[in-house]
Amino acid sequence: MRPIQLVLALVVCAVTYMLIIERDRVLLFAKSLPLRGPDGGVAGQANIEVAGSDDVTATVDSGDGSADLVSVVVKRSVAVDVEKTLVLRGRTEAYRHVDVKSETSGRVISEPLRKGSLVQEGQLLCELDVGSRDATLLEARARLIDAENRTNVSAQLAQRGFGSETAAIADSAALEAARSAVIRAEKEIERLRVFAPFPGLLETDTAELGTLLQPGSSCAIVVSLDPINLVGFADEVQVEQLVVGSEAHARLASGREVSGTLSFVSRSADHGARTFRVEVTAPNPDLAIRDGATAEIVISLKDDQGHLLPQSALTLDDRGRLGVRTVDENGLARFMPVSIIRDTLDGVWLEGLPENADVIIIGQEFVSDGRPVAITYQAAES
Repeated sequence: MRPIQLVLALVVCAVTYMLIIERDRVLLFAKSLPLRGPDGGVAGQANIEVAGSDDVTATVDSGDGSADLVSVVVKRSVAVDVEKTLVLRGRTEAYRHVDVKSETSGRVISEPLRKGSLVQEGQLLCELDVGSRDATLLEARARLIDAENRTNVSAQLAQRGFGSETAAIADSAALEAARSAVIRAEKEIERLRVFAPFPGLLETDTAELGTLLQPGSSCAIVVSLDPINLVGFADEVQVEQLVVGSEAHARLASGREVSGTLSFVSRSADHGARTFRVEVTAPNPDLAIRDGATAEIVISLKDDQGHLLPQSALTLDDRGRLGVRTVDENGLARFMPVSIIRDTLDGVWLEGLPENADVIIIGQEFVSDGRPVAITYQAAES
């Protein structure tokens, strides 16, 4: 690169930096420069205003002490009630998901039900071979009859003085043990039949015919999808805004929309992500919403006062705070920090402004705090 080209490039970079980054200082410096008239005398002070990206206009203070005004467009905004929402990314989750297991051992003698089948509460899922349990029950019942007879006889003898009270008490205890044995044998036979604990869908086939099940072996997995849970995770700031019972909506990856109610907000954070589990319960009568689908959850929060303004009205101050420039009662520009409630097609809803505010929507980038402005009010929308 030739030296002259390098010098020109550096000059262009320096000028661009001064006009963009140090614009306010350049304007103040230019304003303080005296202008010379044709006779060599001081004619006034220059005041340079940037009118746009391509145009630069200059006005001259005649020396009478009046300040130059920057023309701005102002919107008279009145705060209204705005529905605040919180958007969380999450997933769908089955309301119930249970692995139904055997409580005893035995060989499956029932035909299997296939996964995807609808089952009702109390419907038989697996039946096991009774084996020798019938004989055990008959033996327990026979021992019960014998114990009852012994107890009756010993009680009568004790009343007549021909038997001891100790023997009567021992026979009574044996009777209770016999009754317990009958109950255990009957319960063991009941456990041979495994039933669906609630209405739902089979996520797996039931145990195949001839399979040997042990206590704790899986018979089938049953899921309940109506209602469906929408699960998201909120951070430490967001969770403070949530109230159980609030309305909520969700959009699934398929485009389907569903409405529900905020049913649970965790009190304990995930130790890794430092987020709190949030659950929304929504109806799913046709079972069309599946377990594990991606969902965008929108939860309604407490209404607040807000202003609807064009997104272009937003600006940053010297400290990097987001805000807008307003005009006070003296006609001076003032920066006011704001926070965004939500974006819409018509503009952005902001909070942090007073109930009535004159907000600069055009020209806010060309004024600073305390600068007088020439106001043109935006025409009211019909």
